[in-house]
Amino acid sequence: MGGVRKIVVPFIVPGPSGVAVRTRLGRLTTLDVEVLRQVGAHLGALASRDLKARCRDGLGHDADAWAVRKRELTHESSARWAGAITKATHDQWALARRSAHAHLQSLEAGVRTLEHRLSLPIGEKGAKRAPGGYRSRREWHAKARRLHMLEDRLTRARADWEAGRVCVVRGGKRLARARHHLTDAGLTEARWRERWEAARWFVQADGESGKRFGNETIRISPDGEVSIRLPATLARLANAAHGRYVLTGRVAFAHRGQEWADRVAANRAVAYRIHHDAVRGRWYVTASWQKPVTRTMPLAAALAEGVIGVDMNADHLAAWRLDTHGNPVGDPRRFSYDLTGPADHRDAQVRHALTRLLHWATSCGVKAIAVEDLDFTAEKTREKHGTRRRFRQLISGMPTGRLRARLTSMADQTGITVIAVDPAYTSRWGAQHWQKPLTTPIRRTTRHDAASIAIGRRAQGHPVRRRTAPPRTHQSDGCGHRTVQAGPETPGREGPRPRIPGPRTRSVPPDTARTRVTRTSNTVRDVRSAREWVQDSLLLTE
Repeated sequence: MGGVRKIVVPFIVPGPSGVAVRTRLGRLTTLDVEVLRQVGAHLGALASRDLKARCRDGLGHDADAWAVRKRELTHESSARWAGAITKATHDQWALARRSAHAHLQSLEAGVRTLEHRLSLPIGEKGAKRAPGGYRSRREWHAKARRLHMLEDRLTRARADWEAGRVCVVRGGKRLARARHHLTDAGLTEARWRERWEAARWFVQADGESGKRFGNETIRISPDGEVSIRLPATLARLANAAHGRYVLTGRVAFAHRGQEWADRVAANRAVAYRIHHDAVRGRWYVTASWQKPVTRTMPLAAALAEGVIGVDMNADHLAAWRLDTHGNPVGDPRRFSYDLTGPADHRDAQVRHALTRLLHWATSCGVKAIAVEDLDFTAEKTREKHGTRRRFRQLISGMPTGRLRARLTSMADQTGITVIAVDPAYTSRWGAQHWQKPLTTPIRRTTRHDAASIAIGRRAQGHPVRRRTAPPRTHQSDGCGHRTVQAGPETPGREGPRPRIPGPRTRSVPPDTARTRVTRTSNTVRDVRSAREWVQDSLLLTE
């Protein structure tokens, strides 16, 4: 197996480093909504201006430039609002920088693939790890033109990367492009404008430990009262002391509500973000805070009760429980989800599937779940798979990053450890060694079920291959049944077996001895076979 690449050692996925919970801001008056709109629009304009300045600085940004930007914002808002805006600007610029680097790598991979395929003769077949030549002269010519186009894009992308230029759209690129296709998006200009303005508002503040209720700018008391420190230019709208505005409605966090209340009561830092959902016409508040990194459990301790191997697919999770020796226990499980529709629906489907998986793991007493460390970044390119559009759509739709993040966060609350393994050859070797032996007349083992066994065994450190059966002579004493199979500590192992009432095999009915004599055979006998054959006398005639 000289062509098999080296398998990476399994590792325990670290737990989440932060928590975010969201709830609805209900029972708002008309004045509350108007104040939130003015605060969001004013701070959003400041955030847009600050992001423009940060992008203009590029790689030449330093602490002095940051201080200048913050002083300019402080004059029109406050020191804390200015700190929140500049921090969000830095995060957004860093995200755009990482996206530009990923785009650059994708273009480089596409150019390499096109150059390789164009250098091959037309019609040459490819290998398992490298694509072959193009099928026709016409396709070769089209791909040659695409190579020139990608090279031009790569040149521009490299120039932007070296100069530190990034492309950022506050409000979202998809929504910005929808402005030119309102009919296809099903929107009017007024509805699009409402969504665009709401997406560009900015009402979020970082927490501060030691301050009252953990945040001085957006403050939520343990009983749910929400108050906002208004910017300097909007101080006239305050209805409380110290330039604050108190909303009429109260909030309550259903998820992790007690954990949030404990932090607020202890004046520990909690960050808040208030945003408006223009589609539903609702206001929401999101609370987030950092948590200490959970100390990871040793791999041997996590696998003490076995493991559940999980194979992720486009529409379901295939899981199988393994004991400590790597043997499958019970029947496989399948947790389906539907990844069509909007992002909220897809995210809810993933959460529901992972919830059922974790509930099953808890009921089994297993403390570890093994998943594949998947990354399809290099597999989605159009140049690598050519016309296999359905396959590219399949791997692009698999929520690898979302599922891994969700599973890590949810498993941390249940005390279950997540183990990441190398995904190489799990489906192929699982189907080769486990699919056929585990298929029975009443259970159909799929390729994905077999892959989950391979994933679990790899997490345990066992080889994926099943144990090779010994020669026939070594399976028993001289190809016969062994007389002693119990251990020496078993009492009565040399004595006779106890008498068990009833038949010895399932094929014999329980009343066979009683009905054997009285039962009439259903076989129809040939009457001629019971007769004695006698030759007729010959007819003599003259």
